[in-house]
Amino acid sequence: MGYRDYPKYRRNNVWATNNPLMMLIILNVLIFILLHFIKSIYAFSSLSESLFMQNTYSWFTMPADLLKLAQRPWTLLTAMFTQLNMILLLSNLFWLWTFGFILQDLAGERRVFPLYLYGGMAGGISFLLTYNVMPSLADVREATVFFGATTPVIAVAVAATVLSPMYRLFPMINGGIPLWIITFVFFIIDIASISAQSSMFFSHVASAAVGYVFSQELLKGNDWSAWMNNLYDNVTNLFNPKRNKKGKVVQKEEVFYNTRGQQPFVKRTNVTQQKVDEILDKINQKGYSRLSEEEKDLLKRASEGDL
Repeated sequence: MGYRDYPKYRRNNVWATNNPLMMLIILNVLIFILLHFIKSIYAFSSLSESLFMQNTYSWFTMPADLLKLAQRPWTLLTAMFTQLNMILLLSNLFWLWTFGFILQDLAGERRVFPLYLYGGMAGGISFLLTYNVMPSLADVREATVFFGATTPVIAVAVAATVLSPMYRLFPMINGGIPLWIITFVFFIIDIASISAQSSMFFSHVASAAVGYVFSQELLKGNDWSAWMNNLYDNVTNLFNPKRNKKGKVVQKEEVFYNTRGQQPFVKRTNVTQQKVDEILDKINQKGYSRLSEEEKDLLKRASEGDL
C-alpha cells in the first residue's frame, strides 16, 4: 500500500477476524446492521421513528445531558461505534482502514484498537465539557447526542502521520503521495463536515491531541496501549487451557571465550522459518524499532534467501 523505512517480509492478514483493525470495522458494521434491523421492526409494527430514536437509538449514543449520561454511562464507549447514516459509515470505515492499516504497518497491530478507544473517549469527554460549560449551548443540551467513528479515527490519523509523515501511498503516482497530504485532505473534509455544528470542533481537537501525544510517547518507548493489551491477554488466557505457566523463565545461554581477547569465530544464528515468524510477530506487537541488531540482521539475511 505504501513505502516505509524497513523491508516487509510478510504482509499482515488484515482480513483475519483476530486482526484489531478488522475487529473495529466489524463492530461498526454490526452495530449499524443491528440498529437498522430494530428500526425495521418498528416500521413493520407501524411504530413511529421517534419511538425508535427514544427507546433504542438513545441507548447507544452519548447524551450531552449529564443526568441522562448517569443513567447509561456505557454510551461513552458505544457512541464511537454508532451511526445510522450509510454514507457516514462508509466514509468513516474508509478513513479508518486507510490510517489504521498504516499505523499497524508502522507500530504494530496492537496499537490501533486502544488508540481508537482513547480518541473516542477524549472526544466524548470534550463533547460533555463543551455542552455543560458553554452557556450558549444550554438550550440544546438535552436534545444533543454524541455518536460516530469520525472522532476516534482522527486520533488514528494523527498518530500514523506523526510517526511517519513521509510514508508514501500509491507509489505508481510520481513515486507516491506523502501521508501528510492525505491527512491534510482528511482534515479539510472533516472541517467542512462539522461547519454546521461547530461545537464538535473541540471533540475533534481533543482526539487529535490524544493521537499526537500517543505517538510521541511511543517514539520515546512509552506504550500507552500496553496495559489495555495486557488486560485483554489476561482475560482471554483465563479461558485458554494452553496458556503459559506463570514463573516459567527461559534464560539465554551465554558462552565465554578465553583466547587473548579475540573470538575464535563470530556466532551467527541459523535462519529458520520459525525464527523469522517469531520476529515478524514481534514487529506486529511492538514495532520494528524494538528489534535487536541480531534480529534485524537475521531478517536481512532472510530477505536475501538465506534460509
